[in-house]
Amino acid sequence: MNSTQFTGVYTALVTPFKNGKIAFDELSRLVDDQIENGVDGLVAVGTTGESPTLDIEEHLETVRCIIEAAKGRVPVLAGSGSNSTSEGLKLTKGSHEAGADGMLLVAPYYNKPTQNGMFGYFSELVEATDRPIVLYSIPGRCGVEIAVPTIVRLRERYPQVNHLKEAGGTCSRVDEVREALGDDMTILSGDDALTLPFISIGAKGTISVASNVFPREITAMTKAALDGDFLKARKIHSRFYSLFENLFIEANPVPAKFALQTMGKISSAEVRSPLCELEESNKELLLQTLKRLNNLQDLA
Repeated sequence: MNSTQFTGVYTALVTPFKNGKIAFDELSRLVDDQIENGVDGLVAVGTTGESPTLDIEEHLETVRCIIEAAKGRVPVLAGSGSNSTSEGLKLTKGSHEAGADGMLLVAPYYNKPTQNGMFGYFSELVEATDRPIVLYSIPGRCGVEIAVPTIVRLRERYPQVNHLKEAGGTCSRVDEVREALGDDMTILSGDDALTLPFISIGAKGTISVASNVFPREITAMTKAALDGDFLKARKIHSRFYSLFENLFIEANPVPAKFALQTMGKISSAEVRSPLCELEESNKELLLQTLKRLNNLQDLA
């Protein structure tokens, strides 16, 4: 079993589109840009990659594209969770076959299962692979939280369940998980604005949306915090806090794609329905944020 520990900055990559189709050429260029700017790893087709609106074949083609473009330079996590266990099994098995280094398994969204139902869902997906598992708790999107006793139960039964992406919005969850499992569970921030405080109480990195746009700077902030240089980390955090907020002014990844298009990293900010183009007032707000940040002195 692969026992890799995923730490540092893992970018939750957007999935660029052109005329309704995945722009694989642009996706490959994004992978190169991320790696050249120092990120520790990549996440293929998480929520930021618009997993709910990619069909199974598109999803797996995107995972394969990112793995092939990365060429082993950094680990690639595949988002393979779903609100359907059978679909999650297909995605997990397919991502395993594609060579993903680990699986990011989101809690089932919309269904709102009990904790026993969630344990059964995760168990089936974990048993489909021997790769490391990153549980993903994001109650704001899913309507349910992965309860700490469920995390403990999964960790005790499955040694490869050794990471948690925590996006519940509170630092207390880091304390609760660490109280229950200590260093036996690697915690990653699922919220850019909370990466710094999470690391200060024991998290080991972040799965970041903001690093799509500023990979070098977010990596510098995270590395500084992990190295204990909180003065430097806080300085970068303070400069980028408005970006952390404004990238979620509308549903992710709508603002992130607009930012990437504005900076010339992708040719279109196109998203899949029911998401839609960023509102004009929010475009202006994000443009002003990007202009200010692009004029800042190099922080890294």
